[in-house]
Amino acid sequence: MSLTTLKYGELTIPCPVAQATVLTAKLPAPLPDPHSAIRKALAAPLGTPALAGIVAPGERVVIVTSDVTRYTGSEHYLPLLVDELNRCGIDDGDIDIVIGLGIHRPQTVAEHRKILGALHGRIAVFDHDCDDPAQLVYLGRTASGLPVEINRRVTEAERVIVTGTVSLHYFAGFGGGRKGLVPGVASRKTCMATHFAIFNPPEIGGRQPAARPANLDGNPVHEAILAAARMIGPDFLLNTVLTPDKRIAAVYCGDLEQAHLAGCTLARDMYTVPLARPADLAIVSCGGHPKDINFIQAHKALDYGVQAVRPGGTVILLAACPDGFGNPTFFDWFRHQDLAEFEAALRARYEINGQTAYATLSKARTWRVILVSGFTSEQTARMGMEKAADLDQALQMAYERLPAGPEIVIIPDGGTVLPVIEKP
Repeated sequence: MSLTTLKYGELTIPCPVAQATVLTAKLPAPLPDPHSAIRKALAAPLGTPALAGIVAPGERVVIVTSDVTRYTGSEHYLPLLVDELNRCGIDDGDIDIVIGLGIHRPQTVAEHRKILGALHGRIAVFDHDCDDPAQLVYLGRTASGLPVEINRRVTEAERVIVTGTVSLHYFAGFGGGRKGLVPGVASRKTCMATHFAIFNPPEIGGRQPAARPANLDGNPVHEAILAAARMIGPDFLLNTVLTPDKRIAAVYCGDLEQAHLAGCTLARDMYTVPLARPADLAIVSCGGHPKDINFIQAHKALDYGVQAVRPGGTVILLAACPDGFGNPTFFDWFRHQDLAEFEAALRARYEINGQTAYATLSKARTWRVILVSGFTSEQTARMGMEKAADLDQALQMAYERLPAGPEIVIIPDGGTVLPVIEKP
């Protein structure tokens, strides 16, 4: 029996465990012609007319798309989308592309070129700035009281098209759809307010259980983001669903909600993997570089991987993290070692990096996490985990506490696969 190989940074290493269940995403048949699929989706949108029935010559159109941290296939669909707008009488000069950075850094010229593909230098492109008051417009509050501040260029356009990709998201359920707008082109204040919905009311405390990957029903983060996005009133959505190797598996166009939900259905089918019972040990690779470039990125694989393991079981996480934690404030949050105190600190001054740190420590207190990374033993312990120098040492440490004949799963691409324990 050949051994499973796992990626660690730029390296590929064999996993010397033969008796294990390997969890991988379901790979759909490759699209023979992605560009044809994009054109067909544009011609037959879900829940809206085609663009010819929405836009009119002379109108100002803004297209919102993701930054390079979320590959979407934009270099394929943006040129075709602009060609369709041209056929509808919209001139290049009346089209702007806004990069929905959320709270991320501005893009470089090379990154703009990567996002826009053949459109670079032809269509004007602008980076959203969540901290520049001059770029923001206050639209009011949602029914739940969430303040909505949105990029001025987007709000002043006569037509807004939002694009992106549908993937699993560890507390909003799925990416794509409404997330292209919020947090994509929202103020920092609005971004933080929507993410804060992950917590139960103070009188209950703790994290809202419906705020989990692959779930939209009753998910308060999804509901907060969607309510804010509805206030923008986008006219059209284009979302891809990608395979684990970043090929376009499908394209959905049309209404913000209907087209997004269609993408969510496919993403759930592709990326959730049923398990008959929880394992004693999960060996999880983030999928290598760049998925384990820093710990904030690697956390996604940890969040999904623990779903395969019984409480008190063990997770080995392979995450090289050559760029460290991913944000200078992330590690500072581990000054809070008591989870109740940590939660209180987040409620007093919410920060997305703090939420990720809280989620990390919470999991490390529920499961035994052995981390193979570039972090020191002290840094690893501060995050609640145990350090191993390599996979062999991690396995030795794990077996010291495992029962005889343990149930073991191996997840080679932990950032894309969500194990789901089947209910009896």
